[in-house]
Amino acid sequence: MTSIGLAVIGAGYWGPNLVRNAMATPELRLEWLCDLDEERARAVLGRYTTVRPTSSVEEVLNDPAVQAVAIATPARTHFDLVRAALDAGKHVLVEKPLTPTYEEGAKLVALAEERGRVLMLDHTFCYTPVVRRIRELIASGELGEVQFVDSVRINLGLVQPDVDVLWDLAPHDLSILDFVLPQGVTPIAVAAHSSDPIGAGRPCLAYLTLWLSSGAIAHVHVNWLSPTKIRTTVIGGSRRTIVWDDVNPAQRLSVYDRGVDLTSAGEDERRAALISYRTGDVVVPALPEREALRGVMSEFAAAIAEGRSPLTDGRSGLRVLALLEAAGRSIQNDGKRIDLGGTA
Repeated sequence: MTSIGLAVIGAGYWGPNLVRNAMATPELRLEWLCDLDEERARAVLGRYTTVRPTSSVEEVLNDPAVQAVAIATPARTHFDLVRAALDAGKHVLVEKPLTPTYEEGAKLVALAEERGRVLMLDHTFCYTPVVRRIRELIASGELGEVQFVDSVRINLGLVQPDVDVLWDLAPHDLSILDFVLPQGVTPIAVAAHSSDPIGAGRPCLAYLTLWLSSGAIAHVHVNWLSPTKIRTTVIGGSRRTIVWDDVNPAQRLSVYDRGVDLTSAGEDERRAALISYRTGDVVVPALPEREALRGVMSEFAAAIAEGRSPLTDGRSGLRVLALLEAAGRSIQNDGKRIDLGGTA
């Protein structure tokens, strides 16, 4: 198969990771690294002497050798850059979030469909072995019906200059939730609370509650101010429960055959129900250790070559934006529940 010509736009925090993984993906051929600071691009490229640095997006988009671009720039720049790339006939991989607003994201999704181009979100966690296994366990029915989700993503992090903690960290958890939930189960309402105890001018910690169409509930806690790093997700099912501890490589995923069973006391349903506690084995699945971004690059190349939607397409990015905007409206209304009305 002929390799796909790729340009990376943005040589800051995430750009070098895109460069490294693009160079390691046989289906891709990295042509350019574009950054407003061309010297920074040169420094990132280092030994990649066949890749050209530039500060001109126009030069990249006008190059017929470039069939696709990967964008790793601040969210406020995404709309203009993605639109320009799609208008130039390029396939696009873009960092989360897709855009700062749902309205802008919807325009890009429509434009990609109109142009017949792949628009993919770099929802990196969805390409980790652990999240892929969680998705399989839920889809196979091994967990039973999903009853609750509890996710914690906290650390002493960088207070971002242009986004709050919700827009910085919660897209990870929301995209994972979107990826692993059973088919037909979707969020129907959101409520959120946030705080800025250090006076940063934007929320530094937040709590989100999501009501799911199945009747289950999901909770997400994100925080820049915690002195310890915690990355845990618990997904409780009617048969088994998953615990994912992302900072514990020795036991990243545990599947517990433990839970609560409810049985009716006799034929008369009006009688008191009986609760029994099930205590079974704990299984720690063997998972390969591989860089998720390699999977992102491979999926991007495969979606282009096969003319199909990627696993994390533009519409998955829209669903995340719908939840973020609803959470923002809830915060502005003192944590009021916001019904999604079908936008997610």
